[in-house]
Amino acid sequence: MDSHSLRLKNLTYFTFFSELEHSDHVSRTVLETLVITTVFLVSVAANVGAAILVTCERRLLANKTILTLNLFVADLLFVSMIPLIVAVRWTVSWTLGYTVCHTVLYVICMSGCVAITTLATISVERVQAILRLQTVPTLNPRMLTATLIFIWAFSALTCLPLSLFFTVMEVNFPKQERLRICTLKWPDATAEIVWNVAFTALSFLLPGVMIVVSYGKILQIAKHYRRRLRPRDVQLPVGDSPDYHVSRQDIKLFRTMLVLVLSFLIMWSPVFIITFIILAKNILGHIHVSSTMFFWVVTFTLSNSALNPILYSVCQFKSSWHKLCCPSIAAPLKKRHCASGCTPRIHPLS
Repeated sequence: MDSHSLRLKNLTYFTFFSELEHSDHVSRTVLETLVITTVFLVSVAANVGAAILVTCERRLLANKTILTLNLFVADLLFVSMIPLIVAVRWTVSWTLGYTVCHTVLYVICMSGCVAITTLATISVERVQAILRLQTVPTLNPRMLTATLIFIWAFSALTCLPLSLFFTVMEVNFPKQERLRICTLKWPDATAEIVWNVAFTALSFLLPGVMIVVSYGKILQIAKHYRRRLRPRDVQLPVGDSPDYHVSRQDIKLFRTMLVLVLSFLIMWSPVFIITFIILAKNILGHIHVSSTMFFWVVTFTLSNSALNPILYSVCQFKSSWHKLCCPSIAAPLKKRHCASGCTPRIHPLS
């Protein structure tokens, strides 16, 4: 019998974060704790710092500002489960109760869904702003509120089966006393297959396609009219096609979000892959997937919550980070740059 799954009534149940093997348990768990705790601390510091920079540098009521803050909130919610994961790795039998069992992977899954849906929403909002030549927000406050509610409600509902069907079970593990595990117990294999396929399509592939189409449109416009760029903005000539307007800020945000999307797809793909491997394991029974393997895949995915705000801040607020982290270095560099020939900026209304 595989030590990481238990067969009951001809069904195999994966133990997820519960480690049921004792060989070298302490040293392995110490390493796991150090790594995932580092991810937690870096993620919290980076998301809070990036949220402060976004709020200070931009208008708080701007659509992309609020949507970006929503992305940081999702990342913080994502890593908030790390202390519980650490506690589970140190125990053999599940000791955290039914509520935590229903919550841990549900929150992880929901926050990830919020993140990718928010990235898709930002891409659609930006392409609408460019195509409509709007200098005001493309979403009014009511629409923006409705969009945020939809993102969280959609994510909560699509992940709901993880909360409903995760449960604590008592099992007889070979050569040990009766243990408790937190596992996913579906009514039948068909329901598990349908949900896995539907969730992957709706919460991963569909937002990904929306992002690719939206940013592909922006990139197409920017490339086609690159040679007609004015010092600050791109203005399509009247008569050739509709008047599109791609500002440097739009291009900068496009590049930033493209980096975030690529990092998200790369770092979230393994957890979707291992989910389908676990599904195949539960049905076939002879595929080996350990809880340690699952832990490291989830840890890699959790690292995306630390990487997102760092990439965003580096791409969008490089000078602000210099001022925040190294004010003594940033000031001399600015003076040296201005002494070498920079011209003072004049407010357009002065």
